[in-house]
Amino acid sequence: LFAIFAFATCGGYSGELRLSVDCANKSESDLSIDIAFAYPFRLHQVNFEAPTCEGKRRETLALIGDFSSSAEFFVTIAVFAFLYSLAATVVYIFFQNKYRENNRGPLIDFIVTVVFSFLWLVSSSAWAKGLSDVKVATDPDEVLLLMSACKQQSNKCLPVRSPVMSSLNTSVVFGYLNFILWAGNIWFVFKETGWHSSGQRHPADTMEKQPAGYNQGGYNQDSYGPAGGYNQPGSYGQVGEYGQSQSYGQSGPTSFANQI
Repeated sequence: LFAIFAFATCGGYSGELRLSVDCANKSESDLSIDIAFAYPFRLHQVNFEAPTCEGKRRETLALIGDFSSSAEFFVTIAVFAFLYSLAATVVYIFFQNKYRENNRGPLIDFIVTVVFSFLWLVSSSAWAKGLSDVKVATDPDEVLLLMSACKQQSNKCLPVRSPVMSSLNTSVVFGYLNFILWAGNIWFVFKETGWHSSGQRHPADTMEKQPAGYNQGGYNQDSYGPAGGYNQPGSYGQVGEYGQSQSYGQSGPTSFANQI
């Protein structure tokens, strides 16, 4: 949805500015010079006619600049991001098993997400700079400087209407919003990959192996139990050696009974 807004507000733009040239000879004036331009902003191909205030002769002029590269790059990234998002949504919903098979799907999704995040940042920054240049090139005051009639003080040249750039400003905002969305989505896609799963299992395996190490014979041998070396019936329970067989271990009464 954000990708749609990004390429729609930029790719569907068309603007117009209007100028007025009031010559000393009123019959030679043109008070409504309309100059229209649109995406992809090849302004050097936008021609318009203006009076020279020297008889009926008119001159053909063109705006300055070609900003199609940054604009087309931005729109292209937005279109491909929209198509990939649509395809990924279909895979998530209908082909979840295929997506997780061999962990290939999450890895591809992770790599593509990182690439699109970088491309959104680059394209949005490039288009922001391009838009700034478009505003300068289509500024009515700058365009008036191109007319020879406006270089004579006897003539009055005035801007009548400036182009509305609100939708282009919106496209830049949506470009950076898309970058934030895609960059934030990197973590969630990473959690689906085997890299995240292996990182989670490694500490758990270590903890599981520790009890096994401590349960070896060194600490849980029968040497400390009732049948071990410290509780042997004949070692401390002899009547002849110590006199009182009950004073050592639980096996004393048994040894005394056997001797009787």
